[in-house]
Amino acid sequence: MTLSKLLESVDIASVQGNIDIKISGIAFNSTDVKPGDVFVCITGFKTDGHMYAQDALEKGAVAIVAEKDIEDTAATVVKVKNTRLALAHMAAVYYDHPYKNFTLIGVTGTNGKTTTTYLLKAILENKGKKVGLIGTNQNMIGDEVIPSHHTTPDSLELMKLFRYMADEGADFVVMEVSSHSLALDRVAACEFDVGAFTNITQDHLDFHKTMDEYILAKAQLFSMCGVGVLNSDDEAFSKMENASTCDVIKYSTIKNDGIFADNIKYNADGVIFDLSYKNQKVKVELAIPGRFSVYNALTAAGCSIAAGFSLKDVAEGLKSASGVKGRIEVVKTNTDYTVIIDYAHTPDGLLNILNAIRDFAKGRIITLFGCGGDRDRTKRPQMGKIAGELSDFCIVTSDNPRSEEPSSIIGDILEGMKETNCEYKVIENRFEAIEYALDNAKKDDIILLAGKGHEPYQILKDRTIVFDEREIVIKLIDPSEGR
Repeated sequence: MTLSKLLESVDIASVQGNIDIKISGIAFNSTDVKPGDVFVCITGFKTDGHMYAQDALEKGAVAIVAEKDIEDTAATVVKVKNTRLALAHMAAVYYDHPYKNFTLIGVTGTNGKTTTTYLLKAILENKGKKVGLIGTNQNMIGDEVIPSHHTTPDSLELMKLFRYMADEGADFVVMEVSSHSLALDRVAACEFDVGAFTNITQDHLDFHKTMDEYILAKAQLFSMCGVGVLNSDDEAFSKMENASTCDVIKYSTIKNDGIFADNIKYNADGVIFDLSYKNQKVKVELAIPGRFSVYNALTAAGCSIAAGFSLKDVAEGLKSASGVKGRIEVVKTNTDYTVIIDYAHTPDGLLNILNAIRDFAKGRIITLFGCGGDRDRTKRPQMGKIAGELSDFCIVTSDNPRSEEPSSIIGDILEGMKETNCEYKVIENRFEAIEYALDNAKKDDIILLAGKGHEPYQILKDRTIVFDEREIVIKLIDPSEGR
């Protein structure tokens, strides 16, 4: 492929040299450069790709795409305003616009993205469709699991994934679309057939700085899709709707002219409700407990309807759906108390899971949680207060402290915890905290291990360690596993 072909959708500011040269590949990390590649200089948060242009040339790159001047080179240099955006469009051309081969559905929002995509996968597969999935837990095509490193991969990796899924015969690809991916142009070259919005609550303010910036980043999806499926019960609904340039289907737990759920019944085994749309109604049974499961089901239903499926198709698919690892996941312990693992790592996420558990709890709710280091500090006291108000006992511990001192993070959490009357205990070491919770559990108690969910690791200041809470719980409970 020629460089000029790769750049056909890129807004070029200037060219130094010849762009009608053969290109064998694209790289934006100099360590990945191979002879014949074009190297795209990305300005990151920790380093600047322009600093590595010469390294890329020495490794055989035949052209550079950059935002800044590249001095002392005879190689072709293409200057653009935004190299992230250029990379996205170049990747789409390089992999021959693979998203045109399937129906692409993107789900954005603070909470519920992962579960919604799995519910959608279940609905579509129940109708015999081959489905690709891209998200936080893992990437998949059918039953094949592909390792995942980001909620939404970088644009080059994303197009490569799309190409693979298209070649494997995917009818649909369902993907989580993070605010980072929208703000950083990772999905800028995608053409979404359907986009969905779950909800907005405080998260990622270390990156977006303000809630308005965060909302606007999410809202970009609805200028990039054919149909938008929007949660009209959320406070950000009007901003999402106003930003939409597509047709909109709204959903709610209040009767309206869109999709709505009523006659909702909650129990420890799941939720049951009536799903209505355009004077049609079906009964939905979903084996995932919690109030938020209704909203996740509504989001998946809206996307399915937008993609041409019936209410009956939705109900049948949801009935076949199972839970998602790390999302209100019950660990099988054979004890007279229950251990639940959930990814809740935001104020709203913790509020939702605790309210869901409160709907069916018979004994005490014991909440074990921390907050991630190097992330938005303002949510820590909020989560402390929420946990204290909705739990009978709390164990405050570490999450992924990263470069921060765990004691400092815990101190922030306790500012909110102390505003409640909840008893609590601080155990900085998460393993020891889990051990304490299990040792002190009573009949009918529910122990919630919140924050890490599907993650099989813990990120400390100087290393990342293996830390799978399912395995830890089983090992601590079962003497044959080494306790």
